[in-house]
Amino acid sequence: MKPFSPINSKYPELWHGGDYNPEQWSPAIWQEDMRLMDLSRFKVATVGVFSWVSLEPEEGVYTFEWLDEIMDLLHANGKFAVMATPSAAPPAWMSKKYPEILKVGSDRVRKLHGNRVNFDWSSPVYREKVRAMATKLAERYGDHPALLMWHVSNEYGGPSYSEYNRKAFIGWLQKKFDNDLAKLNAAYWTPFWGHTFTDWDQIEIPGHPLSETAIQGLTLDWNRFNTDEIVDFFLNESQPLREISPDVPITTNLMGFYGGLNAWKIAPHVDVVAWDSYPQFSQEPMSLRSWAKIAIVHDTYRCLKGGQPFMLIECTPSSSNWYPVMSLKPPGMHRLEAIQAIAHGSDSVMYFQWRQSRGSQEKLHGAVVSHGRGENSRVFRDVATVGYDLELLRDVVGGASKSEVALIYDWEVAWAIEGSCGPIQKDKGYYDTVLDHYIPLWEAGIGVDVLSSDCDLDGYKLVIAPMLHLVKPGVAERLTQFVESGGTLVATYMTGYVDENDLVFENGLLGPLQDLFGIQVEELDARFPSDTAQVVVGYNELGLDGIFQASTFCERIQATTAEVIAQYSGVWYSSEPAVTINRVGMGQAIYVASRNDNLFTDGLVHSLVSKLDIESAVPFQLPDGVSATKRTTEAGEFLFILNMTQETHWVPLPDSFHEVLSGQDLEGSLEIGPYCVAVLKPLG
Repeated sequence: MKPFSPINSKYPELWHGGDYNPEQWSPAIWQEDMRLMDLSRFKVATVGVFSWVSLEPEEGVYTFEWLDEIMDLLHANGKFAVMATPSAAPPAWMSKKYPEILKVGSDRVRKLHGNRVNFDWSSPVYREKVRAMATKLAERYGDHPALLMWHVSNEYGGPSYSEYNRKAFIGWLQKKFDNDLAKLNAAYWTPFWGHTFTDWDQIEIPGHPLSETAIQGLTLDWNRFNTDEIVDFFLNESQPLREISPDVPITTNLMGFYGGLNAWKIAPHVDVVAWDSYPQFSQEPMSLRSWAKIAIVHDTYRCLKGGQPFMLIECTPSSSNWYPVMSLKPPGMHRLEAIQAIAHGSDSVMYFQWRQSRGSQEKLHGAVVSHGRGENSRVFRDVATVGYDLELLRDVVGGASKSEVALIYDWEVAWAIEGSCGPIQKDKGYYDTVLDHYIPLWEAGIGVDVLSSDCDLDGYKLVIAPMLHLVKPGVAERLTQFVESGGTLVATYMTGYVDENDLVFENGLLGPLQDLFGIQVEELDARFPSDTAQVVVGYNELGLDGIFQASTFCERIQATTAEVIAQYSGVWYSSEPAVTINRVGMGQAIYVASRNDNLFTDGLVHSLVSKLDIESAVPFQLPDGVSATKRTTEAGEFLFILNMTQETHWVPLPDSFHEVLSGQDLEGSLEIGPYCVAVLKPLG
């Protein structure tokens, strides 16, 4: 595993910092901020995120002097800046003079000025304005010694239903279908309910409450269009930064598995992937599943650029005002989540925000510096501890992670599944099903790459593709080649139902994957929550056995070339296949036809890990609630041990290690307390 370069060689460290809003405060506070930043080891300040009106208080009148002073102040105090373009917050004068820049809601009513990201992606005026502001910033600060990175806008997302966007969507469809309306009608199956289009201008933006919802292929393409339009907006906004300051890396902050933007589409256009992590521990108190939800996003974002380290560019050290209940993180928890990010591939820990604002919506949102407390708060001390840890972990910068397992989570699959009218009308559980397959790997210390179905699968031993409902062109061929070459593939119910246009495959469910799995899917039984079935596993080479509970979805399948290793019981289709294995070339394809309990999923995953000799970060079973992750750099191998429980655990050590954070040498075992972390480097 070859390590990667630092985010910016000007500061080749793990970055510690976050959003800084000096325009809200007086110059006297700025000086105090520099002192407090030193105490907390806060080195990288993100500036300008919502500062448009402070930079251009009226059209064509620029007031950059305060930002000049801040940039010089940061530099003079040995600190750096991530400078944002302020497009997330258009100023009131602009909204008043050019109301067409504002977002239009799904009710087709234009919004009034306020809030944030309240702009229309396709507005020519707004695109011109953001490009002009980006140009001004690049010209003024592109070679400033404090500048480390450009941060383009803030948390892109949310469609606009304006006429601008409708026209842009129609243009997008015309390009996709070669300006041939007959192709569109065929792809969308529009003769159903007599929805055939006879003119391009008849196409409206789909969705509740006013417009088309029956043509699900159109809705799927609307989601794709919104991602493409956001990416195009980003490219327009970032182009002056690229042209004027080509050596300064560019990012934008994304939002985990947020459904309004397919992160795989924007990743090629940024230099470093970044995301904002706000786990709601108060909603799932201290549960391991809540920690797994963070880990799986970290692993996804690490994979968006081929394993390159990402940035944790926002988190809260205490609580967030948008949580339903603002429960505080107990001592140690923030440090644990910060080091968890580093363990899974982040090269930064950054916060929203540096100092709590005195007014407006986020005055109660957590921050490094809380109201009136300065360095005397528990949260400040927690942040300072993280800053100290990151300095000790500087050799981890650019570290790579090895994975022999790939897990597929695909935004387009999510859109297709959740947009489908049936087999149940509520959430169909795509994300949770992917997470259920991730957790047993994560708990065992197995490195996991979370990929799109478009990704290359070379080098993996095991690929798990839960609920791969939509199969895009080339995916079936890639999966088949993977299995033929010796790989093991696991898929589940609701796989291969539709093509890229949301049309059911002509040869039936499972479509182009029927031969790979050696089965045919006859039909899907959607079960009421209280109506469970049993899956009885017979003798098989995986060593998996027992009787398991199945719920929600049970497919009736028939084996053609596959071997049946489990059957249904307790339902009218008892004795029919429930789990099969098909051997193709040098590999095998396993199909799980029902949504089974976690005992089954955990057992299957652990059996495959053992059979395929998949390497764990540690050569022993970890205590419940303790995870292990490795990163490798030119300085060596770093083993991260994280205890996500309220209990002390003893972890056996196969060799002698140096514990980086405490400076101690360890042999035999590691005692790790509640919400504590250890970073081990082999001795010798």
